[in-house]
Formats: sequence, C-alpha cells, structure tokens
Amino acid sequence: MIDDGTGLFTIGELARATGLTVRTIRYWSDEGVLEPVARSSGGYRLYDGSCAARLELIRTLRELGLGLDDVRKVLDGERTVAEVAAAHVTALDAQIRSLKVTRAVLSTVARRGSTAEEMTLMNKLARLSAAERARIVEDFTTEIFDGLDTADPDIRRRLRYAPADLPDDPTPEQVDAWVEIAEMMQDPEFKALMRRMIEFNAADRGPDVPAGTSLWFMSRLVQLAGEALERGVAPEAPEAAHLLRGLLGDADPAEVLTRLEAGTNARVARYRQLWAQVAGLGPQAAYEAEFAWVVAALRVRAAG
Repeated sequence: MIDDGTGLFTIGELARATGLTVRTIRYWSDEGVLEPVARSSGGYRLYDGSCAARLELIRTLRELGLGLDDVRKVLDGERTVAEVAAAHVTALDAQIRSLKVTRAVLSTVARRGSTAEEMTLMNKLARLSAAERARIVEDFTTEIFDGLDTADPDIRRRLRYAPADLPDDPTPEQVDAWVEIAEMMQDPEFKALMRRMIEFNAADRGPDVPAGTSLWFMSRLVQLAGEALERGVAPEAPEAAHLLRGLLGDADPAEVLTRLEAGTNARVARYRQLWAQVAGLGPQAAYEAEFAWVVAALRVRAAG
C-alpha cells in the first residue's frame, strides 16, 4: 500500500498481496478486466481493496478455463457465474469427447504400428459425424443387398443400424471398434464376403417367409449343436446325421456347409463383435464350439 493515506496499491504491491505476477496483472488491466481506480502523479496504475477481490475472482475464473471475454461479461454483470459455468461445461464436454477420440486414434496407431497415411485415415473416420457414419453404413448395406429383394429384412435392419450408433460420449475402445468397422465396410473383399452371405440367404427365402427366420435358424442350429456337445454326440456318429436332418430336412449337406462356412467366417465374426462393442453390449458369444460341431458333421455327410 502506498504511503499517502489513500489505501491504494501499486501494481507491484497488488502482485505481492495476491501472489500473481506484475506481468499478469498488467495484462488483465490492459484487456479491461481489471481497471485501476486511479493513477499516481507519475502515471502509475493504482488499485484499491475491491480490485484485489476482483482479481481473485478473475484468477478463479481463468483457472477454470474461461476466456477473458466470458470473464469480462461476468464482472460487468452481463452474465451470471452460473450461466457462464453451464456454457463452459458444454464446451469442456466437447473437448473431452475430442480428446477421447484423439487418444483412441493414437492408441490404435501405436498398437498397429500404422503409417502416417493410415493414421490420417483413422483420424478422419473417428471424427465423422453421426450423419456421416450413417451414410457409410447405408452405402455398405445398399451395396451388399442390391437386387436381393428376398433377403431377410431383419438382417438388413440389423446391418444398417447397429454400427452407426456410436455414443455421444464413446470410450476409446468404442471409437477404436468403430474405426475398424468403417475400414471393413470399405474393404472390397469384406463387402464381397458379406454379399455372398446375403445371396445364400436370399436363395433360401420366398416372398412369404417371415422376417427373422434366418436368425431363428441360426439360433436353433446353435441350440442343437450345444445339446449334441453336452451329450457327447460325435459329428461322425449316426445320431448326428439324425439331428441334422431334423433341422435341415432334405437340403444338400455340401450346399449347407458352403453357406454356413461363409456365415461363420472369422471376419464376419469379428464384424459382429465390433458392432456389439460399439453398441455397448459387451463381449458376445461366438459359439465357436457349436459351429465347429455342425461344420464337422456336415463335412462327414458331404463327403459320404
């Protein structure tokens, strides 16, 4: 406090009293958020006790990440602290989501040993908007279902909507899973594989077959194989042939085997696991043992 009985502080004294640097206080004064109350005869800025209190509020708001424009509006009474805090929370949420995406991309790059080009693609895919993600899925679905009007519509619905629903606040693992899904959906080999699956499905269906029948069949197949495994029925045993006949009827085992192997392809299984992760469903059962039993049983019949 200057020794003239006014109770005013020089900028250096105010800095010592508040623990801030002279440079910081001068900058905030220059920006108009901390006006001096007077000037000394030599032209130096002078501050009073209310300036010290105002300075503490400025420091708090700045430490919370508010810009000087918002600080000025609070100090001038244009906005309340609560209003600015609410707006800042929204901005922070957006920053946090962006940081999570960045972390996920960098983690994937580190794990894969990706090139700069691959990293650029991953970053672009990870930052797509919901509408852009939906368009990628729609294009993928349209291509693999093109002209196959008899394919099960329930499968079409699941393929179209499941992977596009990346949460607004995704985990790094969900972002990573989405990036891998997007890469798969733009891979010609994977699209050809999925197309072949849909062709197999469409070939078995007529116009009056209810939606969801294909899913019911796979569920029944898993159940049958599970029961056979529990009872110790070997794939080559006569009883296995009887069980398969009850599910497949007179269908050609070799043809069914070809279609089942397409549907249980490792990349298709990976695709299912990924979109389950994006949807937050947790690990999904792959039923590898059950499908392996059915494939082995069909191979015996196809060879015989």
